[in-house]
Amino acid sequence: MAKTSQSAARPITVGLIADESGPLSFVGQANANVARMVVGDINAKGGLLGRRIELLIEDSQTTDAAASAAAAKFVALDVDLIIGGIYSSTRQAVKAEAVTKGRKLYIYPEQYEGEESDPYIFCTGPVPHQQVDPLIPWLMKETGAKKFFLPSADYIWPRVMNRKVREVVTANGGQIVGEEYFPLDHGDYRATVERINATGADVVFNMTVPPGIGPFLEQLHATGFAGRGGRLVCTYFDENFLGMVPAPLVEGLYSCLDYYQGVNDPFSRNLLEQYTALYPGQATFTAGSACSGLYRGLRLWESAVNESGTIDQDEVIRALDHAAIAQGPGGPAAMMPGQHHLRLPMYIAQASGGRFSVVKSLGAIEPNERQVEAQVAVAV
Repeated sequence: MAKTSQSAARPITVGLIADESGPLSFVGQANANVARMVVGDINAKGGLLGRRIELLIEDSQTTDAAASAAAAKFVALDVDLIIGGIYSSTRQAVKAEAVTKGRKLYIYPEQYEGEESDPYIFCTGPVPHQQVDPLIPWLMKETGAKKFFLPSADYIWPRVMNRKVREVVTANGGQIVGEEYFPLDHGDYRATVERINATGADVVFNMTVPPGIGPFLEQLHATGFAGRGGRLVCTYFDENFLGMVPAPLVEGLYSCLDYYQGVNDPFSRNLLEQYTALYPGQATFTAGSACSGLYRGLRLWESAVNESGTIDQDEVIRALDHAAIAQGPGGPAAMMPGQHHLRLPMYIAQASGGRFSVVKSLGAIEPNERQVEAQVAVAV
């Protein structure tokens, strides 16, 4: 039975899974703020289909177990949309409960390793074709770098990303001189940074994550890596992440994302001003922290519901498959039909004095993800 046949008094429900506590709390708090802002905007204009949106937020505590429990709770509540998650392992935990078991529409907003292909999942952050493919050739040409070292957290995102990094580096005449994996909370990188310097690596392509990222950056900086001309790259680093470490540790760091606060088109500037006025503090509106993907995900879902004229899930999924927004953080975005990933504006930025400056606007880049083959099945 289509959900529009139910009482119009019932609100449309959105379940957000956000890491409001734990090592990624500064990210989760920003995600929750973005969701409140967008839902508030929609409700202020009359809601969706004449119905108010009710936002439900569960703290996933930067643990996959808590995220899984939150997803199961939202399925039991029969929410109309589940959105959120940062780590790829978290996405998989949410997917197991929300999608595989619950057959619920799930929007994953974070930049990640790509290759997610499911009829119920839409991804609204960048993937390797939009980050690694343009960034590495540009960096090698600009700096003359040839030798890359890949220190990494040990889970799916770094492993798949590093496979792509190796492919692009070698295709452009470079080499990978080291590739190592550690638990997320690993703290002693002294042997690793010794090997980085011993190999003469030009670039450290960092894939360690909080809470391990802080000790790694401290220990790498202490060896004088940057002082000898070494380049640091971290594709997920944004203004929120810059704010969690001393500026000297990341001076000169290169990143590649779909939005930075320095992107100065009128819509992006006004959006940042709106967010900052509502939620002043350290949890700012950024891209690597999934704020931009979460904003887009909610706006694209809004567009799909309006096009469908219903919140019937199958109808919304069909509309979401080709949804687009003419304005968003960093520029317009459009779902690539059949891929469940977005064509996005992309930028290369470099850190200086604790701030990011855009050094290259790459324009809109397609995700180049495979087509979703499975058909949407009716939940029972």
